[in-house]
Amino acid sequence: MTEQDLPLVLNVDDQDVPRYIKTRDLKESGFTVIEANTGAEALHIMEKTRPPILLLDVQLPDITGFDVCTFVKEKWPQTMVLMTSSTFITSSSRTRGFDSGADMFLVQPAEPLELAAGIRALLRIRRSEDALRALNASLEQRVHDRVSDLVETNAQLSQEISQRQKAEAALVQAQKMEAVGQLTGGLAHDFNNLLTAVVGNLDLIRARTDDPRIARLAESAYKAAERGSKLTAQLLAFSRTQKLATEPVDVNRLINGMGELLKQSLGPTVTIRLDLEDELPAAMADINQLELAILNLSINARDAMDDTGELTIGTRHDAESKRVLISVADSGSGMSPEIVARAFDPFFTTKPPGKGTGLGLSQVHGIVRQLGGEILIDSAVGKGTTIRIYLPAARADAVRKLNAAGELKVGHSERLLIVDDDPDVRSVMATFLADLGYEIGEAADYATAIAALNDHAPHLLIVDFAMPGTNGAEVAVAARRKYPSLPILFVSGYSDSSALEAAVGDTTLLRKPFRPIELAAAVRSVLDSSARPG
Repeated sequence: MTEQDLPLVLNVDDQDVPRYIKTRDLKESGFTVIEANTGAEALHIMEKTRPPILLLDVQLPDITGFDVCTFVKEKWPQTMVLMTSSTFITSSSRTRGFDSGADMFLVQPAEPLELAAGIRALLRIRRSEDALRALNASLEQRVHDRVSDLVETNAQLSQEISQRQKAEAALVQAQKMEAVGQLTGGLAHDFNNLLTAVVGNLDLIRARTDDPRIARLAESAYKAAERGSKLTAQLLAFSRTQKLATEPVDVNRLINGMGELLKQSLGPTVTIRLDLEDELPAAMADINQLELAILNLSINARDAMDDTGELTIGTRHDAESKRVLISVADSGSGMSPEIVARAFDPFFTTKPPGKGTGLGLSQVHGIVRQLGGEILIDSAVGKGTTIRIYLPAARADAVRKLNAAGELKVGHSERLLIVDDDPDVRSVMATFLADLGYEIGEAADYATAIAALNDHAPHLLIVDFAMPGTNGAEVAVAARRKYPSLPILFVSGYSDSSALEAAVGDTTLLRKPFRPIELAAAVRSVLDSSARPG
């Protein structure tokens, strides 16, 4: 079969990495795939090629996926539409999607097999509908000759109904996860605001004190605050509402730094052995989520060994594929092929009631997939288990850029207007930036901010996104009406990445909690970028 004979899928997604992963997975499953990254481009390709399947992301930069779906269903009703979303969408969003004509929903990143199965199911529905249309066109002449065909078609439809019932059951499970995600995301948002003030003030104390005892106390408190920051990042990963912040990560250093945490988590009866390759290149990862993944795998390994055995964490560089390998191996009882096949399924667990949620491996799998990596299980009954994570190696220029970001950036008397309803966060930002040589104006709400714009005429607006009443995006819109070229830096502990990005667009965003040095770098970067011609 040539590529022209394979089922054709139009993959529409404005994000390069998710679009590439879906295209790769579908091609490996035997489909021909063409791509578009905007709604307008998708409609143009539909006009020319008329693909039977449209794989459509909800969030697009020019036209929403809902509007694209409505247009396609009105003009080409035979086209089957599978909508995808990177977050748990609300019931109202799903209703809007189905009302616009969508035939199926999947939450991305989706399992390759699940995605391919969904496409095949839609193709079967498409073929069944085509067969019914052809049958109706000549029903009077062929009714006696096509009884057997009708029976077969009805059987196919019954199978599709059964599959849809299974999909509905999966949707109920997803709604449970959505509720948990909303709770954890809200907690993380509030905690991020508290941590921003704590981390900022501790950094200022460490920098200003000459008393070694106070410096040590501040350092100890700062490390505790950093652990709190990691906790909020883990909550957001569990809620799956925040995109991962990838950067070059020294994996060996990360694992060595987890020594105390692993010992406390696994207990004294588990022997921890490290097998780390020297001169390992950095991996592109979210440092908090990678640490969480390694910790989850280690705790699973401990449970598989009944709290007694040897755990080996290793690293290797796969130069051929330009990937960094992280392996977690245990000397436990191992898994059967049937259990391995379901190990990454949400809520699947072999532990007794009350001993496990079945979310650990599913969460690790989701993290690795979002990072553009791969996770594999090698296990056999009685021979232990090794789980391997493959992550993209970081390019040298990315590592150099990260190292340069650690330099403290000072101001040149530029006027900054800080808008944040939290007085502690506002105070620590104002104090630190004033020390760096900036002139600072402050506002706690929309009305005060608009008045301060007139009085202060700032070179840069720093605004919190989530505020009572009027949010930061509305403050930014009002500011841009008066000063169209005014640079804007958003700061936020808000957890819903899709909602945040829809509101702020391409404007620079600094997520709470942040260190003062990170704030200084972001401020300097936005100011310098706005000063460059073009």
